[in-house]
Amino acid sequence: MHSKSSTFRAHRAVTAVAALLAGALALSACSSSDDDKEGTGEKTGATTGSTVTLPKLDGARLEVAAVWTGGEQANFKKVLAEFEKRTGASVTFVPAQDPIVNFLGSKIAGGQPPDVALLPQPGAIRQAVQKGWAKPLGPEAVKELAENYSQGWQDIGKVDGKQYGAYYKAANKSLIWYNTQAFENAGAKEPKTWQELLTASRAVYDSGVTPFSVAGADGWPLTDWFENVYLSQAGPEKYDQLAQHKIKWTDPSVKQALTTLAELWGKKDYLAGGQKGALQTEFPQSVTQTFTGGDQPKSAMVYEGDFAQVNIGETKAKVGTDAKVFPFPAVGDSAPVVSGGDAAVILKDSKAAQALVTFLASPDAATIQARLGGYLSPNKNVPLAAYPNAVQRKIAKALIAAGDDFRFDMSDQAPQAFGGTPGKGEWKDLQDFLRNPKDVAGAQAKLERDAAAAYGNGG
Repeated sequence: MHSKSSTFRAHRAVTAVAALLAGALALSACSSSDDDKEGTGEKTGATTGSTVTLPKLDGARLEVAAVWTGGEQANFKKVLAEFEKRTGASVTFVPAQDPIVNFLGSKIAGGQPPDVALLPQPGAIRQAVQKGWAKPLGPEAVKELAENYSQGWQDIGKVDGKQYGAYYKAANKSLIWYNTQAFENAGAKEPKTWQELLTASRAVYDSGVTPFSVAGADGWPLTDWFENVYLSQAGPEKYDQLAQHKIKWTDPSVKQALTTLAELWGKKDYLAGGQKGALQTEFPQSVTQTFTGGDQPKSAMVYEGDFAQVNIGETKAKVGTDAKVFPFPAVGDSAPVVSGGDAAVILKDSKAAQALVTFLASPDAATIQARLGGYLSPNKNVPLAAYPNAVQRKIAKALIAAGDDFRFDMSDQAPQAFGGTPGKGEWKDLQDFLRNPKDVAGAQAKLERDAAAAYGNGG
């Protein structure tokens, strides 16, 4: 899927991007405000004016479904509003639920499929094609993708060589956000290795603040935790094998990663609310409680991607001063770089639907949402100047610098029954592991049982 010529090349690229990200994010310590315009002269290619030609669609009505909520949804609606303004079409946002394939199945069975859906997993795109729901993208959308995206980002939207998905949104899922006041009070430093992360956690704990908020009520952040540890520790070749279930979850490399995770998850006092509290904490709360409470926040750190900025924005904390970020520490030879994303897929083919996906594949659409913050585009022609702060600009630059050499979120590559369903598969199995981090072998057995069932093989 990622067209890697060799394990060495992939490992070298991951190391290079991690190094770039580490250096870039170090600048966040110097960034005093969102008004810091360092680097705004840099562009990845595009101008900020209108670049995509859209047809007149007066009277056309479209429905777009996505699982986005809160600020993310509100910001995306502003992008849709611009499409309406340019074309005369009317677009309605349809809030979807996870797993989105099940949600879409119900809508299609009822004869009311949305025209376009934003699918958060390559596995979901494949399912939509296999079920006959997804329609191939037309020449205008394909042209925008060819002009604006690396081959790797184009390829993960393809099924059997045909382009079905246009990746509108990306995520850098290898970041840990921290409360700068809590770190200063503890005398903690930004860690570069897993051992240094444990040391920083101890310093924070000794200062009277709980080190981490973990969003255990949502299974997907737990899969992201695992993937970062696994990619760094086991390496990209094993990562690809496990993603395709070519090795079993009972493999010693999985045991090693879970054992490493348990060094944090197994310390009750290191998690806000302990394991039980973590399992009741949803992702937005895990972020906001890290940046509220003055000198006594509920935690000093929270792991998740660049999109956590949307939730930080709901507090009084300011990115670059009160809230800073460091790359997920190296567990093995190099720090991990895991990406995710959401692709626009057409379910009801029409001139208007094709025009909307063409717009979403253009720098125009992505630039609008980039300016609003909490968003990252894989579109290489979005100006870096569009991102609202130095931290976000550097994260975007690192993603584009990865080119075709990145590792996509492992659970998102899996069949949705295993990697993308609340209360089932990997989500549930890692929640059970968070509840009892001592049971590594039990967790491996559950993960392998559920993976074998979902992939339809024994490994």
